Amino acid sequence: MKLSTRARYGVRAMLELALHYGDGYVLVKDIAKNQEISRRYLEHLIVSLNAAGLVKTIRGKKGGCILAKHPSEIKLGEIVEALEGSLVPVDCVPDSKICSRERFCAVRDIWIKMRETIINLLNSVTLEELAKRQREKSKRTETPIYYI
Repeated sequence: MKLSTRARYGVRAMLELALHYGDGYVLVKDIAKNQEISRRYLEHLIVSLNAAGLVKTIRGKKGGCILAKHPSEIKLGEIVEALEGSLVPVDCVPDSKICSRERFCAVRDIWIKMRETIINLLNSVTLEELAKRQREKSKRTETPIYYI
């Protein structure tokens, strides 16, 4: 199973908002620049994130985006689902009636377990935790400046 660019970029955009939580609205152009995402593409993602109730937006000169809730209240799974839809590896997982083999299919049990594992993992991580990890990683990659 592979997540689309939509989900990956959407998570990065949400992470950027989490990093600036409490600073007010963040301009879409700044999110795009900092996360290396096309501004036009990002605008489409913001529409979906707004519809899911994960971000709030304001148009105009002083407009931008802001998280709709505290980063500790937003789970990675919510973001991915808002952008990808339901995370199902095969069609028979959510609807057993699709396949006549459902009652005796051992492989379907594995697909169900796979879906549950992925959802549980994504829902165990909050934006707040991701922002903390990002800050720690950013500190490690900064080049030290030496003065003589």
